[in-house]
Amino acid sequence: MKKAYYIYIIFLLILSGSCSKGENPDNNEGLSLVNIAIDDQSNKETFANINSNLTVHLTFSENIDSTTTKYITLKDTTNDYIDLNYQVSGSQVTVRSDANLSSYSSYKLTLGSGLKSITGDALSDPKTYNLTTSLDTLDKYPRISDTDLLTLVQKQTFKYFWDFGHPTSGMARERSSSGNIVTTGGTGFGIMSIIVGIKRNFITREEGLTRVRKIADFLSEKCTRYHGAFSHWINGESGETIKFSTYDDGADIVETSFLFEGLLVARQYFDKETEEESSLRSLIARLWEGVEWSWFQQDNQNVLYWHWSPNYAWQMNMQINGWDEALITYILAAASPTYSISKEVYENGWAGKGSIINGSSYYGYTLPLGSAYGGPLFYSHYSFLGLNPNGLSDQYADYWEQNTHHALINYQYCINNPKGYEYYGKNCWGLTASDGNNGYSAYSPTNDQGVIAPTAALSSMPYTYEQSMEALRFFYYKLGDKIWSDYGFTDAFNLDQRWFDDEYLAIDQGPIIIMIENYRTGLIWNLFMQIDDIKQGLKKLGFQSSNYNK
Repeated sequence: MKKAYYIYIIFLLILSGSCSKGENPDNNEGLSLVNIAIDDQSNKETFANINSNLTVHLTFSENIDSTTTKYITLKDTTNDYIDLNYQVSGSQVTVRSDANLSSYSSYKLTLGSGLKSITGDALSDPKTYNLTTSLDTLDKYPRISDTDLLTLVQKQTFKYFWDFGHPTSGMARERSSSGNIVTTGGTGFGIMSIIVGIKRNFITREEGLTRVRKIADFLSEKCTRYHGAFSHWINGESGETIKFSTYDDGADIVETSFLFEGLLVARQYFDKETEEESSLRSLIARLWEGVEWSWFQQDNQNVLYWHWSPNYAWQMNMQINGWDEALITYILAAASPTYSISKEVYENGWAGKGSIINGSSYYGYTLPLGSAYGGPLFYSHYSFLGLNPNGLSDQYADYWEQNTHHALINYQYCINNPKGYEYYGKNCWGLTASDGNNGYSAYSPTNDQGVIAPTAALSSMPYTYEQSMEALRFFYYKLGDKIWSDYGFTDAFNLDQRWFDDEYLAIDQGPIIIMIENYRTGLIWNLFMQIDDIKQGLKKLGFQSSNYNK
């Protein structure tokens, strides 16, 4: 009896173990996927560069219940579902999108556990696949002449400063999502953009004058100043300083330089002997003469310091030296009629007694100044929105050669594409400080993460017209559905990651308008270089220029 009892118990355990694997004891694994194919690719976790006309072929281990195909889903990067249709033939399912997918975009295809066979077996191993579509090479907008395209880019980008300027102060918002945060340097760029807007008949002279006066009044009457200088960020409603970083809650003399680059251009442009234009010139002159440039030498050292805080004094202790975007700071400091610096401050501080010199060759282009490969391209833009590098030289460099070679090195680096990014080349180039899929960074050949910013190539228009136009045509005609919108081109994109920014930055939008105009007519260069204080400042520092009367 005992032997028979134990045999019976063993039989029950075996039966129980078998049935615990599923209702169907003949299929221990349940429904499984045998093969997935998209275009000419199969059985991958990621399907790259697929056709926008999506067709997915699925083969399963059992015949599929057609009422459960709804558990095969496709989502875009915003988690919106894409409409699909399904065709079932036994164990094979063909999935198609109702409409073409967006080009160069990312999607997630999910095979959910709700998918079942006709015998009721559920999918035993649900899966999610990453899909990326290829670039649609069709034009997104009708072809127009290059001249009309340049005007269109200037006009649309101008709207950032005109339509989106802060309603109280008129100043430029830092970026398209920054609310009351306005930017000192970006406002300087915006003022120069307003002058271009008048030149291009986007607005009238009277409208431009009213806006610049609104900005100047706000700076004079509401904004906190520190020895005449302004902070990096300002509350556009109240004029109070907005902290940029822990110790940066006071003066930023470099941002102040960009602001006065624009204000001085406006003073030069609005030259009529009317009460409105005369009073604006007087107001700008008072602001200009009130900046204590020499005070930023920090106890009379032969170098300028970037920041000063009423709470932390010189805690940041950042000297302005080497080669970057801040050449204009030293030129304005030397040009000041009230608080001027000496040539020694320029030579010892900015130029480091010659340590600024590079002299190496990259891709056959000699780079007179700066770091390897020239750094991010905004170094050749910000100071040179007003300062004309054509025919400008000093003991350290010919600045047309410097900026042109910098742009060509950046261009050639993208053509060589040592990191193998998709679509880098003669149509798609330009590394500079911008947003990126991993955050804001100063992108350059030595900090290349696959992020292209339209401002880099477009603001280099005076230096590399043909190369910049190739990039512009690609950005507008081929990527226009991704990066062209209300205020011109969005800040940046990464084609490898299928990432496209949805923001605009004032400091990147302004140079596009201004440098295109400098290429076309030299408008801002001509105005800035004819300012008497600027002429004197350049001569004081040992610059020679063919663009002012000697």
